[in-house]
Amino acid sequence: MNANQIQGLGLNFLNRFAQSDWPDRLKVRKPIEKLLYTGSKTGFQLLGVATRTFKPASGAGKQRLPAAAKGLFDISLSEEQQMMRDTLQRFAKDVLRPAAHNADHHAELPAGLLAQAQELGLNFYAVPEALGGMAAEQSVVTNVLAAEDLGYGDFTLAAAILTPMSIANALTRWGTAAQQEKYLPAFAEENPPVATFAIQEATPGFNPTQLATTAKRAGTGYVLNGDKSLVLLGKNAELFLVAAQLDGQPAVFIVEAGAGVSFLEDPAMGLKAAETVKLRLENTPAEKLGEDDFDYQAFLDLGALAWCALAVGTCQAVLDYTAQYANERIAFGEPISHRQSVAFMIADMAIETDAMRILVWNAASLAEAGRPFHREAYLARLLCAEKSMKIGNDGVQIVGGHGFTKEHPVERWYRDLRATAVMHSGLHA
Repeated sequence: MNANQIQGLGLNFLNRFAQSDWPDRLKVRKPIEKLLYTGSKTGFQLLGVATRTFKPASGAGKQRLPAAAKGLFDISLSEEQQMMRDTLQRFAKDVLRPAAHNADHHAELPAGLLAQAQELGLNFYAVPEALGGMAAEQSVVTNVLAAEDLGYGDFTLAAAILTPMSIANALTRWGTAAQQEKYLPAFAEENPPVATFAIQEATPGFNPTQLATTAKRAGTGYVLNGDKSLVLLGKNAELFLVAAQLDGQPAVFIVEAGAGVSFLEDPAMGLKAAETVKLRLENTPAEKLGEDDFDYQAFLDLGALAWCALAVGTCQAVLDYTAQYANERIAFGEPISHRQSVAFMIADMAIETDAMRILVWNAASLAEAGRPFHREAYLARLLCAEKSMKIGNDGVQIVGGHGFTKEHPVERWYRDLRATAVMHSGLHA
């Protein structure tokens, strides 16, 4: 029995326990839940180290996950995917949603959130088995499902949680054997590195294929110069994937925190809890990600799908919240949902959310099967960029004057959802 099967059995048992009523009858649910929590936490822990060092793990060789065996587009989920969704949905409702308001207000991640998220084991699905993880094939669909479910709890906190896993996904897909052996095992440790992307630049109409940040060869490596904006996870990141122009073409480079790396404050309209900063690179040593098989357009497209999936989850949250509000809000003797203008607005939100979801799932399914998916990812990004902002705005409108205040989460969702049209590959499906 391999690691995937063992974990599947464990998740299945936990799921069955959660749905059972006998612990309540016997009044033993709390003690057993505490025991299961401790056991599952211990089960995910690997040998840790006191300080972070990226060391090559000899002998594994380059890891490339095979494409999933898929035929026609199928939106039915496997049993393992459904169990994962159940777990993430509970985490989103019980952990992310309650923490989101204060995290946004103070513009910082809640203490211990990344450690709590690590207990979900998401990083293990990004790292190949030979390097300490559980990944046996490409899992783009599973990744977008995870982003959607976490996005339902909170757009920004979900982005912060998924960013390190996204770095591991990119290294697994395109890293050289030496790069994978040096960096990927750390993502399967008890305390994985805080890692993030640096793609965005503060230029009008930013085009990710025309970068102001430059890369030049220096000996056997490269040096980078330039500024990056809206870099998630702030000053705590230990590892970066940075996009820069090399010989007239865009490329991605691996940069470790240290010499030549500095930070400036870069507050934004949304994504406040993700602690966005401006990254300044001054003759910063770097190594180029991947070899001839690196596909910069696919790198951007997979990032777009991850942001779109987050938007779908948050738009579903807006829809559910405003529909309940409209049914409960009484004006002139009846719920405001009885008014056609409100009812039609909510119906449009439901239609647009499902349309976004289907486009994202379809593009992810093609990518997972190793088939061309650029057109589908582009269409998904266009629709999600437009409709997510509309849904966020409509959510504020339905709640009315209260929607403009922080008493309701719709104003935060509206601000965060606007990032869908702005961000380029700050995540990776």
